[in-house]
Amino acid sequence: MRLDADGLDRKLGFLGLLWASETSIIGSGWLFGALGAALLAGPAAILGWVLAAIIITVLALMHAELGGLFPVTGGTSRFPHYAFGSFAGATFGWASYLQAASVAPIEVLAAVQYLSTAHWARSFFKYNPAAGGAAGTLHGFGYLVALILLVLFVLFNLIGIRWLERISNVVTTWKVIIPCLAIVILIFGHFHSGNFGAAAGGFFFKHGAIKGIIETLPAGIVFSLLGFEQAVQLAGEAADPKRHLAKAVMGSVIIGTVVYILVQVAFIGAMDPHLLKQVGGWAGLSSPAAAKIPEVGLLTSGPFFEISSLAGVFWLATILRIDAVVSPAGTGLIYTTSASRLSFGLSKNGFVPSAFERIDQRTKIPVFSVLIATLVGILFLLPFPSWASLVAIVTSASVLMYAGAPLSAAALRRSKPNLERPYAVSGMGFLAPAAFVGATWIIIFAGWQTYTTLMVAMLLGYLLIWISYLTKSNSRAPSMDWQALPWIAGYFIGLLVISYFGAFGPGGIIGGVGFFKNVLSGGGNDDLTLGGTLGVSAVWAIVCFYWAMSARLPESKVDEYVEDVYPSAEGFVH
Repeated sequence: MRLDADGLDRKLGFLGLLWASETSIIGSGWLFGALGAALLAGPAAILGWVLAAIIITVLALMHAELGGLFPVTGGTSRFPHYAFGSFAGATFGWASYLQAASVAPIEVLAAVQYLSTAHWARSFFKYNPAAGGAAGTLHGFGYLVALILLVLFVLFNLIGIRWLERISNVVTTWKVIIPCLAIVILIFGHFHSGNFGAAAGGFFFKHGAIKGIIETLPAGIVFSLLGFEQAVQLAGEAADPKRHLAKAVMGSVIIGTVVYILVQVAFIGAMDPHLLKQVGGWAGLSSPAAAKIPEVGLLTSGPFFEISSLAGVFWLATILRIDAVVSPAGTGLIYTTSASRLSFGLSKNGFVPSAFERIDQRTKIPVFSVLIATLVGILFLLPFPSWASLVAIVTSASVLMYAGAPLSAAALRRSKPNLERPYAVSGMGFLAPAAFVGATWIIIFAGWQTYTTLMVAMLLGYLLIWISYLTKSNSRAPSMDWQALPWIAGYFIGLLVISYFGAFGPGGIIGGVGFFKNVLSGGGNDDLTLGGTLGVSAVWAIVCFYWAMSARLPESKVDEYVEDVYPSAEGFVH
C-alpha cells in the first residue's frame, strides 16, 4: 500500500482528482445559480458568469502551481503557513475550514428545497413570499431529511478513499450529464430568443446594470464555480500528483465554466414568455406582486423543475427532481471529505488538537475529522436554514481562503525560486496581484452585512485556536510568527472601512439579524460609489499584497516548516 508522509493512502488517479473538483463545482449552483443571477441582472447575467470565470481561472492557476509544488493533504490550509508562517497559516487555514464545513449543509438545503416541489414533500421547506427571491427556511420533516443526508455523507466517507473515489466518479458523471441534457433539450426545443431582448425588458433590463451584473457574483455565481481546489485538498492521496494535479484543477474549471454559461443561456431562453409578460419582464420577476403568483413560488423552490414543467417537458422535470438530490449530495459528500482533510492539515500544522489527525489504520481515513466536520455542518442548519442565506457568507469565506494562494505562490517564488515546479504559472508577477485583487473584489461585492459576519467568524476561529494552544492539545503547536499580523490585520480592517463606505450590502452588521439590525446600520451606504469602491479596494489589495511580500518567511524558515509538516519533502527544500 502506497502512503504519503501523512499516513494517508495514495490511490487517487487523474479521473478521481478531476471528478473530485468537478463534483464540487457542479452542485446546487446549477440548480439555483441561474435564477438568482437572472433576478439581479436578467440576460446580462451571462456577463457575470464570464467575469467570475476569469477571476476563478486566475485563482485556479495559483492553486495548480502550489498543488504540484507541495502535494499535501488539506493544501489550502497549509500553503500560507509555508510562505508566511504560523499566524498566516492559522488565518487562511480557518477560512478554508469554515467554507468547506459549511458547503455540505448548503447542498443538503438545496436538495430538500427542490424536493419540496413534490406534493408529498411540500412541508419540508417553508417558502416566504413576502421576502421575495429565493427566501424560505427548512420546515418540519425537512430538518430530519437534511440530518439523514449529512449522516450518509459520514458513512460514505468512512469506507475509505478508494471506494469514495468510485462513488464520486459515478455520481459526478451523472451530475455532468444531466445539466448537459437539460441544456440540449431547452435550447434546441424550447428556446425563446425574445427573452433576451426588448420583449422581456431588454438585455440590460434596469438602471445600474453594471452593478446588477457585479451583484450576481456573490449571489450565487462565484459560489457555483468554486470547488476546483478539491483536487489540491486531496493531493496527499493522489497516486501521481506531479502529473495529474494541475490538469485536474484547470480541467475542472474549464468544464464547469462551459456548463454554467450554457445553463444560464438555457434558463433565460426557456423561461415562459407569458409569465415574463405577466410580471413585467425580468425586472418584475422579483417584485412582491410577482411573489404571489404560484408559478413564481414554484420557480423559486425548483427553478429548472418549474421551467421544464412550464415548457411541457415533464419527463425532464422528473429527472431534474432526482438530480436535485443526487447533484447536491455528490458535492456535499466531497466537501465533507475536504473539510475533514482541512482540519487534518490544521492539526498537522499544530493549530488544533492532535485528535484531528488520527488515522484509522484499516481505511486510512481521519475518522475524528470527518465526524467533527459533519457536526459543524449540522450546526449550520440551525442559524442558516435556507440556501440563499448561506451562499453569501460561504462565498466570502471561500474567496478569503483562495486569496491565500496568490500570496503564497508569489512569496514562494521569491523565497524558494529554485524549487522544482511541475506546473509553473507564466506571468506570475502580474497574475498573482491580479488574482488577489479579484478575490478582494468578490469579498467586497458580498457587502457590509456579509463581510462583518465573516469577520466575526474569523474572530471565533482565532479564539478556538487560542484555546487549543492554552490547553496544550497539540504537542506540535508552533510558536506564532507574528510578522504576518500587521498586514493581515491591516487588510481586514481596511476592507471593513471600504465595505462600510462602499456600494454593497447596506444595513446592520452580521446580516442585520435581530439586535444587530441597527448596529452600524449606515454601512454599505454607497458614499464611495461603485467606481470608487472598485478603485479603492483594488489599490488597498495591491498595497497589502506587496506588504505581505515584504513580510514573507526567509528561505531557511520555509525549509524548516516544510520539513516539519511534510517529512518526505527533502526533494522540495534543496
